[in-house]
Amino acid sequence: MEWSDLRIFLAVAREGTLGAAARKLGQSQPTMGRRLRALEQAVGQTLFQRTDGGFVLTDEGSAVLSHAERIEEEVLAVQRQLAGHDRHLDGALRVSSSDWFGIHLLTPVFAEFTRMQPRVVIELLTDARLYSLPRREADLAFRITPFREPEVISRRLMHIEYGVYLKSGLKSPRPGDGAGTPIITMDTAFGGVPDAVWLQRVLPNARIVSRSNNRDVQAQLCAHGVGVAVLPRPLGDTLAGVKRIDLGEQPPGRNTYVGYHRDLKRLARLRALLDLVIERLAN
Repeated sequence: MEWSDLRIFLAVAREGTLGAAARKLGQSQPTMGRRLRALEQAVGQTLFQRTDGGFVLTDEGSAVLSHAERIEEEVLAVQRQLAGHDRHLDGALRVSSSDWFGIHLLTPVFAEFTRMQPRVVIELLTDARLYSLPRREADLAFRITPFREPEVISRRLMHIEYGVYLKSGLKSPRPGDGAGTPIITMDTAFGGVPDAVWLQRVLPNARIVSRSNNRDVQAQLCAHGVGVAVLPRPLGDTLAGVKRIDLGEQPPGRNTYVGYHRDLKRLARLRALLDLVIERLAN
């Protein structure tokens, strides 16, 4: 097994096609393909599935990936040390979070990190899907539920309070009734989340006028006067044109957890990003 072959493996894993990886490394596609086959022969495993859409890591390939990235980090560290740039990090990090959390809480931290480490490329994936850390679909993940996978290192990052919001100038509903009050809530797939259940309990006679699994969509509907919405306070408190109202009790808050695969605990760029996130957001 040669480091040059591992570089090709990493490029293919990151770019998804042999052609794109060849362009990134400045090599010919036939040479890349030949070296990749040599690496698979050296380890005795098929590392990629060849599909019409590109190269997809096999389970064995995913296992090799974390080790190859650590080798890459050490090689880059040697190069930086010799060049006198040992404080700079290189490489990519794929991060997963919910939509509103990524937009309103993570992006300011990531912007700061990018100014500090401009050679690290952060890919932020924001949707409702839970990306798998063991399958290396993401390097770092933020969730509102604890991580259960034994190979994942995780911690509680912060507790987020929620509030009830209404467009400024509109009359607040009466707690315990809410007859005729229009409300904006989660879609049916997420209708059991604590704040959605709470809202229907404190306003049992309200009518649902809109559903969405996207908190920013809910916030914008609220700001346009569509109805009452329960929102995370880091989002709702900064939303123009709305007011936070009192329905007699506070909606339930949520904890946010951060996790990464234990194989990445020595990956310098991940540790640097996580340290900054914890410094800026942890409570």
